[in-house]
Amino acid sequence: MATIKSFTDLPQSKELMRILSLESADMHYLSDQYNPIETHLGFSNKLYKEYLRDKWDYIPCWSLAALLSVIPQAYLDSIKQYDKKYWRCCAYFASDWHHSDWCDNPIDACYEMIIKLHELKKL
Repeated sequence: MATIKSFTDLPQSKELMRILSLESADMHYLSDQYNPIETHLGFSNKLYKEYLRDKWDYIPCWSLAALLSVIPQAYLDSIKQYDKKYWRCCAYFASDWHHSDWCDNPIDACYEMIIKLHELKKL
């Protein structure tokens, strides 16, 4: 059985850090020179986040809900081919529909849509 991706992976998170508001992230990766990268749920307490940023390498990451919340009028589309499900993210912006490529999971589809909208300067 395939594993379900719950949040952006590390390379995606590093790219989204440059594009999205860090406040839109609802999770984060933490690491320091002694510990491998770990994933934790995000915290709403701003002081605690600042403490983490001082003590650890703090890299925000986004869940599916957080990604969908930053895409204008977004919805997910899916198809099933040969017992495998594929996803794409669709967004309506400025009288146009935009679609991501078909992906193995909805997280990757939303990530691609955010990159596409950013390149079009529509995000």
